Amino acid sequence: MSGIHGQHLGFGIVSGFTVTDPDDLVAEARHAEALGFDTFALSDHLHGVRPSWEPWTALTWVAAATERIHVATDVLGLPYRSPAVLAKTAETLDRLSRGRLVLGLGSGGHDAEFSAFGLRVRSPGQQVAALGEAVRVIRGLWNQDALTMDGEHFQVTQARITPRPAHRIPVWLGTYGPRALALTGAVADGWLPSMQRMDLPQARAMRTRVRAAAEAAGRDPDSITCACNVQVLFDDTRAPTGRLVTGGSQAIAEQLLAVVRAGFTFPQLFGLGEADARERFATEVIPLVRREFARV
Repeated sequence: MSGIHGQHLGFGIVSGFTVTDPDDLVAEARHAEALGFDTFALSDHLHGVRPSWEPWTALTWVAAATERIHVATDVLGLPYRSPAVLAKTAETLDRLSRGRLVLGLGSGGHDAEFSAFGLRVRSPGQQVAALGEAVRVIRGLWNQDALTMDGEHFQVTQARITPRPAHRIPVWLGTYGPRALALTGAVADGWLPSMQRMDLPQARAMRTRVRAAAEAAGRDPDSITCACNVQVLFDDTRAPTGRLVTGGSQAIAEQLLAVVRAGFTFPQLFGLGEADARERFATEVIPLVRREFARV
């Protein structure tokens, strides 16, 4: 198992929204690593006019230039890639990075992006079913000598990958609806929602669903990492909105502490694209959160 699992208190950087130069991408990842961040993540929006990275390719570049920080997808859109191919791609990146991959995966929430590329667009119910099948394919190829599965959405016949992963690669699912949350609790190593899409009471209720589904599946709920995407802005003139963490260092720490105490122990942070913001967060905010969280 990767070092990132269960109720580990960690902090990640989500990048890729302003960086367009390969050297700048590496510099940002190395800076995050030097500051002690746990993960460096890229999103998966391939279609559009805004510059973006294809995350697998870019994270391989990042992994080669770093030593400790985990690389993560936040999150992959399922329609872009065959689950069987994804299983092999993930195994390779995890091996090349010496066990530093966190595989974030979602059913795909932006249908226009997939239809523009001529990819299949599924109904909400089909999305959940396909995500569940995809995890079965990925885990089956990671764990079995050969896998045959005849699903509604994905089929493989005596499929195998060599070598198989040397350890359990964490799979975090970005899910929201009741059926998808139940799937997450039943099969995932982590849950990765975005706080921009819900308030904290809603997030707590959804986390309860995930944990209940884990118990129903005979799993330890504490084995599931509850991460979350959080938008952060250092700005003393703006009041927090509940879905935007903002203010000075003390105010941001207090808002994040509420998120962490609600059970979301692995914030993945948007808005720290500038070096001074990353450094301020690492040196002023993280110590406050860790100190106060340790007192609970």
